[in-house]
Amino acid sequence: MNSTPSVAATAFRDALNVLRDLEFDDPRSTLPLQMERLDFPLHTRERYEIHGEFEFRDDLAKPRPPRKLTTAPTIVQARRDLDENKVSCIELLEDSIAAMNRVKDLGAIVYFDEGVSRSQAKTLDRELAKGQLRGPLHGIPLSVKDIIDVANMQTLGGSLAYQGHPDHDAQSVGILRQAGALLFAKAATHEFALGVTTPQCRNPYDPTRISGGSSGGSAIAVSCGIGLGSLGTDTRASLRVPASLCGVVGFKPSFDAVPTKGIVPLSWTIDHIGPIARTVADAWLILEILMGRDPTDPFPARTGQRKIVLGVLDFALLEADDEVAGPVAAAIRELIGPNYKIENGTGVTKRDFEVANALGLLVSRSEASAFHRGQGTNLDLCIDEVRDQLRAAADIRAVDYLDAQRQRKILGEKVMSAFENFDVLVMPTTPVVAPPHSDYENYLLRLSRNAILWSLMGNPAISIPCGSTASGLPVGLQLVAAPGNEALLARVGIDLERRLGTNVER
Repeated sequence: MNSTPSVAATAFRDALNVLRDLEFDDPRSTLPLQMERLDFPLHTRERYEIHGEFEFRDDLAKPRPPRKLTTAPTIVQARRDLDENKVSCIELLEDSIAAMNRVKDLGAIVYFDEGVSRSQAKTLDRELAKGQLRGPLHGIPLSVKDIIDVANMQTLGGSLAYQGHPDHDAQSVGILRQAGALLFAKAATHEFALGVTTPQCRNPYDPTRISGGSSGGSAIAVSCGIGLGSLGTDTRASLRVPASLCGVVGFKPSFDAVPTKGIVPLSWTIDHIGPIARTVADAWLILEILMGRDPTDPFPARTGQRKIVLGVLDFALLEADDEVAGPVAAAIRELIGPNYKIENGTGVTKRDFEVANALGLLVSRSEASAFHRGQGTNLDLCIDEVRDQLRAAADIRAVDYLDAQRQRKILGEKVMSAFENFDVLVMPTTPVVAPPHSDYENYLLRLSRNAILWSLMGNPAISIPCGSTASGLPVGLQLVAAPGNEALLARVGIDLERRLGTNVER
């Protein structure tokens, strides 16, 4: 009998060692009774200290943007073309179908009913001709990650062990449908969203490499023009990692900003829902609607028109591969000017990321294991990686889970204090480009290390394409703000796209 511990068991053991090395300043500290949401202090910055401007290397060239894999319009442009009768809803759908057929081998789409989708598109066209505009997404084709329920579409969660046939939309899907979106397909996910690779999918820039996950199908679809956007989820890194590796935008909002009712949960105290799109303006339009914000409202005015202070986490740059760190630093340098002050980020440390990784692993996998035990999931039908994680997580003790949640609250209070000095923290989304399929297991923890902290704490975070390597692989830059500051991230992101030459005016 093989006594070698599994990969997951080893990871959980290492995470427990990190947890047990942590101390409680107040041993009587408790958890809030309402476990669905952990409340962290929200800091509204009105002043800041000067920590020294970030130093840039002299050899940084303006980053080259990733090549475009589709000629499809952005959502903003398509909305304008629909209003001006330059394109129809059915034409936008047909273009998405054509793109789907061109890149079938990438594995992006797992469910599509051609007849129903065409019928819905024609109905939307008839309404548009009569001036009956449902909302700002009228006729815009969007895909939905296959752990989010869409009425009369299967929900399989990327698994042979789950068979969902919902007759109701998830709450987030209902919001998009009410805004007029054409929800036409389900996008592939890492099984039960329990991973960052989506191993059944292929990267659109290099099919020998992974797409990232768990919203890998969504990122591929948007990158290739299969729909103009996609609705995904993020528990540890699942919107931002695939967005970074596939050259698109992934926007994770604050915790609870978008309702998660109607998804196959991974971790009910960490799960987020958000968009993947080609530009920040597109992602922001979808997110505004999901959050109940009027997309026609302007960005909130800056207090006193002071500079936006960007804190660059230099340790995250130093630990990234050179082919990632170079484009990220060069993109940050593009923001030098009267609107921004760029400084060395402080208040968040490498150790915080390590602790967050351990806590997030223990919390999310414990909650996933509890869900699937209650669901009666047949783990023998799961892929090896997921089965290993769920079985190993069943052995995590309740006291360790609760201590992880208590330490999560303590870490949150520490990390949030950084936003007293900075408006936005900046770092690479992933420290590496998309790894080869043949070697992806060596990158599982490294891929998500810069993203986990912000899901665990509930901060809004966005990944933006900021350049590419010499071989043409995309590189992503991540912006993070204090909870509730999604509009600030959108403002900075749109400005960065404009300066990099990838922006479409809104």
